[in-house]
Amino acid sequence: MFVGAASRKIHPLLVDIPLTAQYIKSVQKKSGEIPWSVGGKTDPWDHIESAMGLSVAGLTKEAQKAYLWLADIQMNDGSFWAYYENEHPAPNSYKDTNMIAYLATGILHYYLITNDLTFVQDMWPFICKAIDFVCNKQGTEGQMYWAETATGQVDKLALLTGSSSIFLSLNCAIRLATILGEKHTAWEDARMWLGKAIRCKRHLFDRSKSNYSMDWYYPVLCGILTGQDAEKRIDKYWQTFAVNEWGIKCVSEQPWVTMAETAELVMSLAAMGNYSLAEEVLSWIQDKQYDDGAYWMGVTFPDNVIYTDEKTAWTGAAVLLASDMLYGLTPACRLFQHGFFKTHRLMYSI
Repeated sequence: MFVGAASRKIHPLLVDIPLTAQYIKSVQKKSGEIPWSVGGKTDPWDHIESAMGLSVAGLTKEAQKAYLWLADIQMNDGSFWAYYENEHPAPNSYKDTNMIAYLATGILHYYLITNDLTFVQDMWPFICKAIDFVCNKQGTEGQMYWAETATGQVDKLALLTGSSSIFLSLNCAIRLATILGEKHTAWEDARMWLGKAIRCKRHLFDRSKSNYSMDWYYPVLCGILTGQDAEKRIDKYWQTFAVNEWGIKCVSEQPWVTMAETAELVMSLAAMGNYSLAEEVLSWIQDKQYDDGAYWMGVTFPDNVIYTDEKTAWTGAAVLLASDMLYGLTPACRLFQHGFFKTHRLMYSI
């Protein structure tokens, strides 16, 4: 087992890992691209999430193909378009900084499982270009601007969820640099200032999304809020978003829980070390799955209507990542655990 809390009791798996992984594999195209669903659109972040799910299940060749697809479509400035349809950029697409940065998270996750240094070296130029693109979109007070349009105009809105994910991706990029014997001071500075902004300058971030549960738990999931700060944040909004025996709401005012948000909340709790509550929450969604291994995208309560009926690969991947954190299936279960980057001397005072 690779779990950090070695003394905790490991219960039988709640998730059929191979079945869910095979569903994700069935969605993947020959090119390596993993769309949301069969015939659906693709975005780089969810594509990477699906690749990480494949790696958890041991389908590392398929995961590698997914990352090579990203290398093939990366533009000269290090970016990707936010959405692709039928192998082409979607109309009116843009460059989402969070999606672009997430490549570093995916590759570190892959390396922790495979120990394949050669593949890291092959992907390193693409990671560097991606992270440099993102760091160039940082505001003067540390916030990360969320997007650049097709005409090159930067949208200077800062999103809390996306910025939290970028914080994690910067940690992953810095860790990969350490593995390769490099130092990127600009990345370290960007990470430090972004962490300070999220912790201490919440006014910099768009508040219109505060009714989304991701804005609640992402600062915890991505390791910005830890210890008592993390516990206080989870406790503060638990009644707002958690629905006992059902899951986690996507939006606070809607009677709809979603499996991906529930799985990510499980990961957040596990990152804090609260494994018992994390496993309880994961148990809430084990009856919300199709026979082929895909998880429902969401369900309304109390009427129990599946919504929507799209069978997204990334939803299953989120459940696999949560399972890995709970049961120590791979060495990558450490990636989201609070303290992982501290142990590698990558955390700085924020």
